[in-house]
Amino acid sequence: MNKKCLSKEMLFFAYLLEKYAEYKGTTAADILNIFDKRNLTQYVKDMYPIYHVERIENAFEDIDRKRKH
Repeated sequence: MNKKCLSKEMLFFAYLLEKYAEYKGTTAADILNIFDKRNLTQYVKDMYPIYHVERIENAFEDIDRKRKH
C-alpha cells in the first residue's frame, strides 16, 4: 500500500481500526464489519478531527457508547 495515496484521515482510520480491534481482541476486518452493520463507519471517519488529537482510549470509549445504541 502506498501511504502517499491515502489521506491523513484514511491513514488514521486504518490505525484506529487496528488499535480498536486489538483493544477488543479481534481483527480489524471484524471491527469494520461491525461498524458497517451498525452504520458507524462514516461516524468514526467524521470524528477524525477529534479522535486524532485525543488519547486513543477516548475514541474507544466513544465508539463503545455508540455501539450500545
